[in-house]
Amino acid sequence: MTGDRDEARLKAVVDTAVDGVILIDAQGTVLRFNPACEKLFGFFAAEVVGQNVKMLMPAPFRDEHDAYLTNYHRTGEAKIIGVGREVVGQRKDGSTFPMDLSVGETKDDGESIFVGIIHDLTERKRSEQAVREAVQRLKAVVDTAVDGVILIDARGLVMMFNPACEALFGYSAAEVVGQNVKMLMPPHFRDEHDRYISNYLSTHVPKIIGIGREVLGQRKDGTTFPMDLSVGEAIQDDGPVFVGIIHDLTGRKRTEEQLVQAQKMEAVGQLSGGIAHDFNNLLTVIIGNAETLSEVLKARPDLRRQAEAIIAAGERGAELTQRLLAFSRRQTLIPSQIDCNQLVDKMSRLLRRTLREDIEIATALETGLTPAFADPAQLESAILNLALNAQDAMPGGGCITIATANAVLDEHYQATHPEVLAGDYAMVAVTDDGEGMPPDVVTRVFEPFFTTKEVGKGSGLGLSMVYGFVKQSNGHVAVYSELGLGTTVRIYLPVGGKADSSAVPAGKEELLAPRGQEILLVVEDDDFVRGHAVSVIRSLGYQVIASSDGDDAMKQLQTDTVIDLLFTDIVMPGGINGIELAERAQRLRPELKVLLTSGYALDSLGSRRQLPPGTTVLNKPYRKTELAQRIRDTLDGPPPSSD
Repeated sequence: MTGDRDEARLKAVVDTAVDGVILIDAQGTVLRFNPACEKLFGFFAAEVVGQNVKMLMPAPFRDEHDAYLTNYHRTGEAKIIGVGREVVGQRKDGSTFPMDLSVGETKDDGESIFVGIIHDLTERKRSEQAVREAVQRLKAVVDTAVDGVILIDARGLVMMFNPACEALFGYSAAEVVGQNVKMLMPPHFRDEHDRYISNYLSTHVPKIIGIGREVLGQRKDGTTFPMDLSVGEAIQDDGPVFVGIIHDLTGRKRTEEQLVQAQKMEAVGQLSGGIAHDFNNLLTVIIGNAETLSEVLKARPDLRRQAEAIIAAGERGAELTQRLLAFSRRQTLIPSQIDCNQLVDKMSRLLRRTLREDIEIATALETGLTPAFADPAQLESAILNLALNAQDAMPGGGCITIATANAVLDEHYQATHPEVLAGDYAMVAVTDDGEGMPPDVVTRVFEPFFTTKEVGKGSGLGLSMVYGFVKQSNGHVAVYSELGLGTTVRIYLPVGGKADSSAVPAGKEELLAPRGQEILLVVEDDDFVRGHAVSVIRSLGYQVIASSDGDDAMKQLQTDTVIDLLFTDIVMPGGINGIELAERAQRLRPELKVLLTSGYALDSLGSRRQLPPGTTVLNKPYRKTELAQRIRDTLDGPPPSSD
């Protein structure tokens, strides 16, 4: 009776078990198949008992099962017996599912009987898959985020460093992960960071955590940049972790500086205009009375000469006030349609007679130039002023190049020059190969009375007049200069009576831009320009490797990485400029295509014989369609010359 009760209890346990319980003999024949097994496999017990257990396995596992049993009986080596492992089961309908199988052995009259406990892993696998997919989605978001995402632990050690952070700081993730985040900060911020973390962990008073603030980051090359840092906290099993979202403020700061400069020029213009207007009234009285005295003093030549000196000084003052009125955009303009090519051709003949004999005048006129809408007399005066300045910058002689071109200032250019109206323009550029100017001078060249000339050699109003005329004409003027490399001043005048911002709709521009899949090495020292170029080129389908200078670019070229085209700025700091880089690159890789870019006029660079024959140069600023077409033309063009 006791045996019957034990068997009944055992049967109850087996039949009510949540997990499947299956008994097989030494030959693999199923002896018992509990209800949980019926539910798992879709077979009734009557369909399985007496059959080989292989019917519950997918085909690839059946031969292995026989081999396992044979090997166990012969050697006693357990590969399944007494070992739990994850396997695959097959249902009656042919579908499969993951399961955890634990097999034990007992003896009945000396014969082995194996007991299998089967736990369905379908839900766990589904949950694990859901977690993996969630992690993959999160990783995709982090990896493709425009802003930098960095994860650090309570000790300040970096746990994650996304691709946007790599682009911002110049480090690869492998160089940063596991290191203290202080390596990304300028020295004077590093001690503060330790105090912030320590204070927050002990008091939970946030000074960075949970708060967005503007800080400085330090790149691998030691340069710094402004960034907005937002830090959040997450609690994990092993303590808090901190998530930093980093937004680069370099572009915004540059735009703010441009806006402040424009506002300053506007304020100075208003002040200058008011002073000039009132001073003209005083000069009218002074000159008028001096003329009266001159007439009365005919009998006194000595006194009359003094009166005439007063008149001459007053007239000189009137010229200065006229220039101030030009700068403040209060002069009277008579705008009309201008053929800038004809005007430049006429001015070049005048300048050859006006300037020193050691100054050469060259022109580069674009055929099919769209007429500008401005005051032709003021444009002539502007070109004359720029030519005189260029002559002063070349005391030992040189070449002045006056070029014309159709130009488009688009929304990307407008982003850093907020005062500019995007649209089509006729461009007139005056380039010299003189001494050039440092950056601090370039930022002030249009300010009234600012001059680098000796006392008595200039009023400081020549370029101010150019600025005022162009702005009053709804145009734009830009200066590009570096010490030792000359200066280019570009005047952009509106066409058709106004700047036409609808010349090429954004959607059509995208359609017009040719695309590709090649790999480009982009070399540009200006972070903002490099970021913009990389973004545009990637949007055209190309793969991009970015370098900030010639030395880094040479390291990339010396690797086994496939590079189809080198796109490099010509003027770069450091030991290797763009032309030298191109020459070295083609010695390393003779088939490499090269496209150069520069803010200087092509004719100026060519006149100084700095460009190899047949070199393609894309002038800045350029539009997306221009860049796309030049890249495609260069890639599809003939291989580089071996000369």
